[in-house]
Amino acid sequence: MPKLQLINLGCSKNRVDSEHLLARAEAAGWEIAPEGADLATAGIDTVLINTCGFIGDAKEESINVILEAARAREEGLIKRLLVFGCLAQRYRSELPGLIPEVDSFYAMDESDRLKADLGLAATPSDAEYTGRLLTTPSHVAYLKISEGCDRRCSYCAIPLIRGPHVSVPEEILLREARSLASKGVKELILIAQDTTWYGLDIYGKRTLARLMARLSEIDGIEWIRLHYSYPDAFPEDVLSEMAVNPKICKYIDIPLQHSEDAVLKAMRRSVDGAATRALVERFREKVPGVVLRTTMMVGHPGEGEEEFDALLDFVRKYRFERLGAFQYSEEEGTWGAEHLRDSIPAEIKQERYDRLMEVQSLISEDYNISRIGSRERVLVDSFSDGVLTARSQFESPEVDGEILIGDAASLEGLDTREIIGNFVNVKIKSAGEYDLLAEIEK
Repeated sequence: MPKLQLINLGCSKNRVDSEHLLARAEAAGWEIAPEGADLATAGIDTVLINTCGFIGDAKEESINVILEAARAREEGLIKRLLVFGCLAQRYRSELPGLIPEVDSFYAMDESDRLKADLGLAATPSDAEYTGRLLTTPSHVAYLKISEGCDRRCSYCAIPLIRGPHVSVPEEILLREARSLASKGVKELILIAQDTTWYGLDIYGKRTLARLMARLSEIDGIEWIRLHYSYPDAFPEDVLSEMAVNPKICKYIDIPLQHSEDAVLKAMRRSVDGAATRALVERFREKVPGVVLRTTMMVGHPGEGEEEFDALLDFVRKYRFERLGAFQYSEEEGTWGAEHLRDSIPAEIKQERYDRLMEVQSLISEDYNISRIGSRERVLVDSFSDGVLTARSQFESPEVDGEILIGDAASLEGLDTREIIGNFVNVKIKSAGEYDLLAEIEK
């Protein structure tokens, strides 16, 4: 059997694309090598790289990974090197000349050519295919509910890369979710460029709440988690469903980006500061105990010291349990690159980033400390070096902290192989800025 290694870069949406492709490849007779397998010893015939092209750091990582694989191709360690994904789409005309060692690049509209070059069946179409070869732990899966984005935020290249918003029909998503549940998946994480836009293009209205309710009826699915929501006209029925449905985690990932009118307007975000504050307050009111994850951007054109200080005050007041940040990066082809001047020096962007994350670290630690003594239901992800790693409904994988269980009394008599991927009840014993320590209640 020929051996294929797929290297996935970028976001969880890319990961879903990779998992669909791996399932097709396995069905076509490819042996799948682990992503981290050593090219010098694994006997890999073809390396396939799914790239990210969102911002500068992601593009640089993609290029470096391609160049490393290209060296392996030149040394005869692999027979063929293929590249697809966002970077290949964004620079479809430049890359073949820049990196000729790559056998072929594939833009987004060339999936049929990629499948043909791998010897994969052309049907069913990508939009209808639900096969998955999971690269996450077997009890967790991302479910991509739509592709593309109709919004035009000043800094974002995603609409240029992925095109307009297209929802996946409910019945296809339900079929995919049932298949995942039959393989042992207990947690579904709903993702898209903007999950709140789901349904508008095919049902004439936003139907995210209905989709979440229908997914929760699938036997085996215990948690449904919502990521990548947009704050403009957030669907209120999602909050109502979250408040009453025990299978929907009280957790919302909603990138707000900023709090101040001048910056939000420059970002072309379709919401102002007052609407942003009202939305956060509505979340807290309608879903008591909800955990909010957000993302903020520093250094966008139009952000002066006054606006940045106001952002810090906003974060201190609303105390997001989870908050990440990134610095403005001027991306060619975006509205910001064409109409705004990236006038804030890199050192000021870094200084603002550091100050924001210092404020957030104290908030995160206070939140974790407030949970000491609480009893929580957790899903066990792994066991290593005598420690079980788990998460409650308030922690999402890869981006949030973890709940660690390592005391001898908790682990005594447990079959750690059997407990991975299952739920246990724990009591939180201590906490730090990111992780918590717990003991199992028997």
